[in-house]
Amino acid sequence: MSSSSSMSSRLFKRELGDGGSCSTFKRHCARQRFSNFDQQRVHDTHDPDVANLKLSFLRRRSKVVEIVAAGDIAFALTLSGVCAAFSGSKRIAFLNSSPDEVIRSLYFNKANDSLVTVSVYRADNFSSLRCRSTPINYIRRGRAADGFPIFESESLKWPGFVEFDDVNSKVLTYSAESKAYRVWEMTNYEPLFSVPDDGVTEIKISPGILLLIHQRHTTGYVPLRILSIDNGTVLKQFNHLLIRTKKVDFIEQFNEKLLVKQEGENLNIVDVHSGSVISVSRTEFVTPSAFIFLYENHLFLTFRGRQARERQPLSAPTTGAIHVSHIRTGRCVARLASCADGGCAHAHVLRDVSALYFSEERNELYVGDRNGLLHVYSQ
Repeated sequence: MSSSSSMSSRLFKRELGDGGSCSTFKRHCARQRFSNFDQQRVHDTHDPDVANLKLSFLRRRSKVVEIVAAGDIAFALTLSGVCAAFSGSKRIAFLNSSPDEVIRSLYFNKANDSLVTVSVYRADNFSSLRCRSTPINYIRRGRAADGFPIFESESLKWPGFVEFDDVNSKVLTYSAESKAYRVWEMTNYEPLFSVPDDGVTEIKISPGILLLIHQRHTTGYVPLRILSIDNGTVLKQFNHLLIRTKKVDFIEQFNEKLLVKQEGENLNIVDVHSGSVISVSRTEFVTPSAFIFLYENHLFLTFRGRQARERQPLSAPTTGAIHVSHIRTGRCVARLASCADGGCAHAHVLRDVSALYFSEERNELYVGDRNGLLHVYSQ
């Protein structure tokens, strides 16, 4: 059978609703998407001669810790705090707007097509976070220095913070000076409402809502409030009973469900509307080190050590490999690996990976390494 006929057959089976064929089709498409990936170009974040970087540690070679892509531009942030922008085969800009700026994180704001940098500065002994928004078009035209500061009204000294929420297109800040949380509109950075820090220990963001976790009461319950993320209206307020003698591992909000886990106890999934509880045995759910909530798939992904979802160990070949896994099954659908003898051009890259980013729009994989290099892989 010809390859075109074979593909037509798979499409026909998928449209007929053959579940097995559909999943096979999707795995095949995933494999095809990452097949024949090879290194196309390499960018360097390090330039000891750049005039704008005055601090000595900014002029040293440092590993890539964060990668963000916006259309044809890729941004690489190093551990030392230097952010470089690349397009095609060229470095087009450094995002450090002043000689003493140390950039700590990046965020691509799709709502207004801009890059937000979160930085600290030597001028105040690197004690306050400051945010800056730069339109992508400015960066593309060589005007990276023409960005503008945002959230200037907030004192973001520790334990102050800023958190960007893609799902709701909102920004959450906490000012330790005013002891208040504030929610901002992401399109224009206008403030929407503030929440006073009256015994609030944590705030969790979920689609459409904020979960406020208050100081645990001595009698064994924790007060919780659910607010509309659009205007701060209190949607629900209740107390959740805890085991007094056990510490809380985590409380998370996932849509209308509350995930509560205490040390050595089962995971309880509480419906905040009905109060019904689903309990997952502590032997089946071990407290993870990190969560990723997959709202569109109604799943949450957990990580612990070298395992994802607790049951999918990640192999660790000595020469290095990048695995692409199916979210629902954990099955490896594609693998980018260096050759066994280390003779491949990119063998050393996969041994020194420090950051990854995949652009669905361009079907490109960006790999940052410990030497401050950004490697671009595509078909």
